[in-house]
Amino acid sequence: MQLALYLAYVVGGTAICWVGSGMLERSAQRLSVYHQVPAVVQGAVITAIGSSFPELSSTVLATLVHGTFDLGVASIVGSALFNILVIPGVSGLVGGRIESGQLLVFKDVQFYMLSVAVLLLTFALAIIYYPVPGPRRIGTVTRGLALIPFLFYGLYLYLQLLAVQEHDGATVPEGLRPGREWGRLVVSLVLIVLGTEGLVRAAIGLGGWFGTPPFLWGLTVVAAGTSVPDMFVSVRAAHRGHGTMSLANVLGSNVFDLLVAVPAGILIAGAATVDFSAAVPMMTLLTGATIALFVILRTNESLEPAEAGGLLALYSAFLVLVALETMGLLRFMT
Repeated sequence: MQLALYLAYVVGGTAICWVGSGMLERSAQRLSVYHQVPAVVQGAVITAIGSSFPELSSTVLATLVHGTFDLGVASIVGSALFNILVIPGVSGLVGGRIESGQLLVFKDVQFYMLSVAVLLLTFALAIIYYPVPGPRRIGTVTRGLALIPFLFYGLYLYLQLLAVQEHDGATVPEGLRPGREWGRLVVSLVLIVLGTEGLVRAAIGLGGWFGTPPFLWGLTVVAAGTSVPDMFVSVRAAHRGHGTMSLANVLGSNVFDLLVAVPAGILIAGAATVDFSAAVPMMTLLTGATIALFVILRTNESLEPAEAGGLLALYSAFLVLVALETMGLLRFMT
């Protein structure tokens, strides 16, 4: 009975996040047009927050409500893996060849790789300067350390603004009521929080049911549940021939997840402990997946259908790895 309840949490939480994310992105986009927000701010801030709010909620809820920061980090890393392997993979198979271009490869992908390094550096500093006595390598991430990724995201926004030459105001849609859109925005945030809470509870429950660390379920269940809305948006964009935009949105969302969503829970809670022994393998997997995507996009400045299939195969291998960990046949992350 309990297992059925946890699975219901997964299905219900994913569905609620899907509905809430769609409402949030639509309202945020319409409000940004109404208030004449520059396009770069729409993409780097508003769209990123809209598509990444489920991941942001998972970190805050896991840290503040359930006291499991590692679960929040796992959900972000798992979501990032899903975003750079599954979303481009499915988009490439649906939309065919996707042109990446030098700007995407040399700016977005490389800055994303730097974001992975900055987050890992933050965890390493926690182990060095605020270690927790015990057999495992555990450190306390303070608010001061959590500001490091935030400041790096500020640099990201600054570089995005430098790339803007001019801003022409978009035409405001007829009949747009800003008050109503703000109301929908608030409702969407509430829905996302409720859906994410269901996913976090499912991860904790499944971890207890199978006798495994909850962060393994955060890597898969919570991550996939919060990323499914992004996947459908990107797949539709690729199907319409906007594959490059799809890749750019995925990378921008991942940068936001790593540099804002992860430290947000720490800034709210005051401090959180991180198990470096578990964080390093997770970040290693993310780094390897990121390098694979970079090499593929750099080779011909495009993503071919066969390469898209390769990305999906890599994610399948990751799921096999997690399954072996769950069954106790492997000790790579635990």
